Amino acid sequence: MNNTPTTKTLADSLGIEFLELTPNKVSAKMPVDERTKQPFGILHGGASAALIETVASIGSVLNINQDTDIAVGTELHCQHLESARSGFVIGTATPIRLGKSIHVWQVDVKQEGTDKLICRGTCSLFIKRGGGGR
Repeated sequence: MNNTPTTKTLADSLGIEFLELTPNKVSAKMPVDERTKQPFGILHGGASAALIETVASIGSVLNINQDTDIAVGTELHCQHLESARSGFVIGTATPIRLGKSIHVWQVDVKQEGTDKLICRGTCSLFIKRGGGGR
C-alpha cells in the first residue's frame, strides 16, 4: 500500500493523508478546513467519524487477504470530547480484536502536535471471506 490507499473516495475528498500503515497501527491526518467544518466553524462530528472508519477499515485491509476478502464496517461509535477549529487532526487506530470474521478497532482523534483528544471511537468491521477483494 502506498501513502494514498484511497483515491476518488470520501477520504480523498476530505483531504485525509496516511502517516503510518501497519497491521497493528494506522494513522492519518485530516485538515480542519472548509471541507470538514460545520457551519459554526468547528470540526464536524461526521468528519471525525469518517476519519475513524477510514483508518479502522484500512487497518483491517492490512490484516486480510486483499485478493479474496473485503472488510466492511458494521458498527461505529464516536464520543466527541473537544472541538477543533483549525490545523489538522490525527486519527490513530489500534486493534482491539482481529478475529476471523470480526475486527474491532479503537481510534483516537487528536489535535496535531498536542495530546488534546478531540474524539474517541470504536469501529467494528465484518470480514467477508471470498468477497471478491477489490
